[in-house]
Amino acid sequence: MKVLLFILAWFIGTAGVCQNKSRLVPMVLIQGGIYLPLYSKNVQEIKVNSFFMDVYPVTNADYLAFITDNPDWSKTGVKSLFADSNYLNQWRSDFIFDPETANSPVVNISWFAAKKFCECQGKRLPETAEWELAARASETKGDAGKDPAFNQWVLNWVTKPNPVTLPSVGSTFKNFFGVYDLHGLVWEWTYDFNSALTTGESRGNSSLDNNLFCGGGSFASKDITNYASFMRYALRSSIKAKYCIANVGFRCVK
Repeated sequence: MKVLLFILAWFIGTAGVCQNKSRLVPMVLIQGGIYLPLYSKNVQEIKVNSFFMDVYPVTNADYLAFITDNPDWSKTGVKSLFADSNYLNQWRSDFIFDPETANSPVVNISWFAAKKFCECQGKRLPETAEWELAARASETKGDAGKDPAFNQWVLNWVTKPNPVTLPSVGSTFKNFFGVYDLHGLVWEWTYDFNSALTTGESRGNSSLDNNLFCGGGSFASKDITNYASFMRYALRSSIKAKYCIANVGFRCVK
């Protein structure tokens, strides 16, 4: 599965010339650190180097500029190999969406499409360890993983139904690093979403893989306080790269 995914990633990365209009999106530096995977049968810390991350998720307006220059990724132009039938389902047509959602995060975007968008910006999708490192920051702490109030706020959000119209980016809090909306608007694609960050290979371990899909699996971890993180892992472990989901968007890093 992984080999096929990376072959397809290489294919879409090399197919055709990537056209791009200038997208002036601020980025901030995320200080590197140590990330500890959820499951700790044999604890292996992951060293994350410093990187830059987009302050905001990619919006509908951002994505319109991308597909205007790259119509092969439009609503009707995208190949079925790279996106399912829900691709840009919320848009009215190839280049038209509700004007009120121009600054809302774009959703119903496949991993392939998100990856291509970032490449056209000279960037990339964040690795899961990078995203989780940035997302554990609250407004005042670089690492709020042990903060009960912060964890509860995130959990309250992930358990709520999606609003009919997503709010504009920047409508949630700015975290310690200066990044908005890592929590509170949409879930986000990561580059290695299909490789759960565990100390073993989840795809080759049926008991561990099952744990990823249920709340009880959190008890296999050293840290059971941040339950929302287990929900993110369950989602990442259950989707495929061509899936387009109404509450999943993305942002870029470099």
